[in-house]
Amino acid sequence: MSAINFIKKGTEPSSKEYLRLRRIIGATLKNEGLDPQRCELTIVFSTDEELQQLNETYRHISGATDVLSFPADDLDPESGRKYLGDIVISMDQVNIQYQKYGDQNIDILCLLIVHGILHLLGLDHATSAEKEAMWRKQAQILEQFGVVVHIDDD
Repeated sequence: MSAINFIKKGTEPSSKEYLRLRRIIGATLKNEGLDPQRCELTIVFSTDEELQQLNETYRHISGATDVLSFPADDLDPESGRKYLGDIVISMDQVNIQYQKYGDQNIDILCLLIVHGILHLLGLDHATSAEKEAMWRKQAQILEQFGVVVHIDDD
């Protein structure tokens, strides 16, 4: 399994949910042609307040968002692992999604982590063609785990 650093600044998943998240991370990396054993990334469970600050600082967009990705693409000389970057998730937004649609928090986290990893690997959804390709990849990975969530297009 890849080296995954989980950092908790807001509410966090249960230990059982962490196992599921690790499996979906491995599947996402494999789906994109990477060896999970040779990769490392950090996932931060945070708050709307922090994501709003990060969104304004790095994207010059006012307001909170559900997930932000910060690609790194560094190689650890000691382990030989490729450090892909950081994914920051607003647990406040996860709870809003739960309240709005009733999607399970773990399923929402799976979607946001897959989405964040795809961004770390260079995928985007700035154009309709990019969005279609990225959403298709997300759906393929999530389907393997029986994850069904609503995706807002706003």
